[in-house]
Amino acid sequence: MKHTGWRKPTPGLGIAEQLAQAGEQVAVPKTRAFVAVKRVGAYIGLKAGDMMLLDTLGAFTQAQDWEEGQRPIVWASNAYLMEQTGFSLSALKRHARRLAEIGVISFQDSPNGKRWGRRDAEGRIVEAYGFDLSPLSARVEEFEELHADLQAERELCQRLKRQITVARRMIRARIEAAVSSALRGPWTQFTGLFEELLDRLPRRHEASEQLARLLGWFKELQERVEAAYLKATEVVQPVENAPEAKEQVPEKTQEMNPREVISDPHILITNQLDPVTRNSSENEEVAAVVTNARPEDQVDRELEEWVAEVRKKRAALDLPTVMQACPEFASWARNMGGFLKDWGDLHRVAGQLRPMIGVSEHAWNVAQDRLGKQVATAALALVFEKHCAGEVSSPGGYLRGMVEKAGAGELHLERSFYGRLSGQAA
Repeated sequence: MKHTGWRKPTPGLGIAEQLAQAGEQVAVPKTRAFVAVKRVGAYIGLKAGDMMLLDTLGAFTQAQDWEEGQRPIVWASNAYLMEQTGFSLSALKRHARRLAEIGVISFQDSPNGKRWGRRDAEGRIVEAYGFDLSPLSARVEEFEELHADLQAERELCQRLKRQITVARRMIRARIEAAVSSALRGPWTQFTGLFEELLDRLPRRHEASEQLARLLGWFKELQERVEAAYLKATEVVQPVENAPEAKEQVPEKTQEMNPREVISDPHILITNQLDPVTRNSSENEEVAAVVTNARPEDQVDRELEEWVAEVRKKRAALDLPTVMQACPEFASWARNMGGFLKDWGDLHRVAGQLRPMIGVSEHAWNVAQDRLGKQVATAALALVFEKHCAGEVSSPGGYLRGMVEKAGAGELHLERSFYGRLSGQAA
């Protein structure tokens, strides 16, 4: 990008100018270009004010401006744009700058920085300086492909959610049936782990990778619960020694197969144990389970080991996650502390940033004492980010509330961070 002497060139502005040159070589209807960018605007980082300014600029362009060999350049004055959008001058400049840095518009600057232009008798732009919307033409196919990918991701997330719901219902039904029938088994441990997995369910937008991981955990728990339920029913059934009872076993009920794909399960819970109907392959699997039955204490140990393994799989709160979920805090932290290699560096910088948002030294010390330095640092980063976004008006009070939640066992910081990451990606 050529330095005119009054606008500082940046890599983002240079890329925007390259996109404008590419956009000049294609013909894209204005409607198609604006529909494409609006569908992915939030995903690429555009805010509501950015889209308002972009719409205002687009209203100045004419159909022939979007033909091949032409550039849709808008030379409206700041005063007129401020009147149309309601922005202050600083807000107008900020939104225009963001549009250019993201690569949606380009600045076509005159030597003196003034905006002006003229059209010929046919209404085609002969010469103009101002806001160039040509990058939209260059990126329209990119935006359409991105929208298709986002749609596919949403559909995948919906499918995963439905599968998680099915697994949840089957786990809950099996545990409740076993408990109501007083069957022997580790139902208390299963219930505790089930509740932990329920707590992991995202409350906001989420990525398919996170949902797939959760589905794997639920299915693994479902298999354990099914195996324990089958073992418990096999123990109870031999007590009924009457031949009539054994002959009637295959005809009374149907067993749910955890490996079977069930789109809309109907679960009936009663207080009585029902015998089980299985095909030959299922009979062989159950026979193997009964034959290889292990002592109860060994099963409990295996369950504890499996619980520990699943807990290790749960995403830990790491430094990159905190920095990515809290970009404003990360920017201030890097500006103040330079390269941050570990939690110790971040903890030191967090203590320096603390006064900027009005958190008292006493509140900070209490948080460190009760949460530990690492969790307290992550908590302060979250409070800092929310305060900068206008979500928290009293950072000190909010931090104290987090400490109180931790004392009651109700603080789930990782959920907050991953929720913010999901919101950024949506």
